Amino acid sequence: MDIIPDKLNYEVIPGILEKEWDPIKKKLEIIKPFAKTVHIDILDGIFAPNKTFLDPSPLAEFSKDMKLEVHMMVDNPVQFVESFAKAGFTRFIGQIEKMPDIVEFVSKAEEFGEVGLALDSDTPAEKIQDFLSDLDFAFVMTVKAGFSNQSFLPEQLEKVKKLRDMHEWIPIEVDGGINDSNILDAKKAGATRFVSTGFIFNQGENPQKQYENLCNLIK
Repeated sequence: MDIIPDKLNYEVIPGILEKEWDPIKKKLEIIKPFAKTVHIDILDGIFAPNKTFLDPSPLAEFSKDMKLEVHMMVDNPVQFVESFAKAGFTRFIGQIEKMPDIVEFVSKAEEFGEVGLALDSDTPAEKIQDFLSDLDFAFVMTVKAGFSNQSFLPEQLEKVKKLRDMHEWIPIEVDGGINDSNILDAKKAGATRFVSTGFIFNQGENPQKQYENLCNLIK
């Protein structure tokens, strides 16, 4: 589907994946003046061989300045929903690969805000097809979930296209290696939200400039 209806809203979302609080806080302070949403990745060392800072409470101070979304790359993500909601998170993304009960997760997250189901690079779109009508958005990893600064996998855009064919209006968020050379391809495939971590923070450039560059490309 090459043309996405105008009523879909496009957004670039800075992503943060860190093992300690100090670099998280530093990045939040940097993006607070210009980003309306921030994407916080959490890993428990079980879903993937990587573990991040898992305490949501220090993030509460930023909930008044921007929308907080949490991407749960964890075993049984429903167990993390309530604690992040108490810290002011209002958007919840759960990887389905270690999610014992999808219905339970969706139901729990809906109590506190928006809910999305995430597909890792080797998980087909059909795995969430039956749940799309109950979701606020769908989420596609464009790298293998678990680590930052990986190279974008263009074949994952076929999954985005499938989801767009399944549901004409649902927001579709992509995450992994998003930069100025592939964001338009992701948009053309049907994505509407674009999480960018390395391109915004690790390019030796001004993060606001990098963010605005991506925003201008998807206008």
